[in-house]
Amino acid sequence: MSGFKAACVQLRSSDDVSENITATCELIRKAAEQGAQFVATPENTTLMAPDGGAKLERSFSEDLDPALPAFCTLASELGIWLLVGSLAIKTTPSKTANRSFLIDPQGHIKARYDKIHLFDVDLPSGEKYRESNTVEGGSQAVLVDTPWGKLGLSICYDLRFPQLYHTLAKAGALMLAVPSAFTETTGRAHWHSLLRARAIENGAFVIAPAQGGLHANGRRTYGHSMIISPWGEILAEAGADPGIILAEIDLAAAHDARARIPNLRHDRDFGLSSG
Repeated sequence: MSGFKAACVQLRSSDDVSENITATCELIRKAAEQGAQFVATPENTTLMAPDGGAKLERSFSEDLDPALPAFCTLASELGIWLLVGSLAIKTTPSKTANRSFLIDPQGHIKARYDKIHLFDVDLPSGEKYRESNTVEGGSQAVLVDTPWGKLGLSICYDLRFPQLYHTLAKAGALMLAVPSAFTETTGRAHWHSLLRARAIENGAFVIAPAQGGLHANGRRTYGHSMIISPWGEILAEAGADPGIILAEIDLAAAHDARARIPNLRHDRDFGLSSG
């Protein structure tokens, strides 16, 4: 099988985990009703807390997280592949992992990915973010087999590090997942350009579900969930509000793009001289 229908669920998550689980499940179900076989949710699916301390207070260890049983049961009921963009999983009393979960149609967790690159920035708008204060970064790229082809996992700020996607593509990824909660400022400036670049330079489909709008904690995220072809075409795009987008995916297009522009095969190691 090379063809399937993919969906991105766009959310405006709050700091109420139970409320977010319910809202997310409703949209996942709606996507499946419209024929989606693969559904992806954004970063911070069940928790957009006002600060790192509040996130720690409302987070759970993986074995106690209430979202995972709900999402596993729903994936099994609907017979879909479900990518939970990320959950805050408590790993120590002072740290969480920003962790993606890929769930198969039997309701089993097929893969986990912990966000490698953490968002520690001071933006020109005055916004300051220090994800590393309360999040423990991952150290391993994750590539997983699906019935259609290999999927490479990433989360949000990872998008700015092309070497991650290059590694995944050279290992066989034909799809790249980028669940995100981009700020309004950085999203407006760079979201479209970065996503299209990752698709084009790797000859891969990009599936990028996002948070969108003004959250209860006062943070504003950019939205504009997108599904992009290996040639850089935007196949589906959301606005700022919660909802779903869908697109038909035919992985033959990834093989075709790589045949037309074989840059992955032309990649070379090189040194650096100064002068």
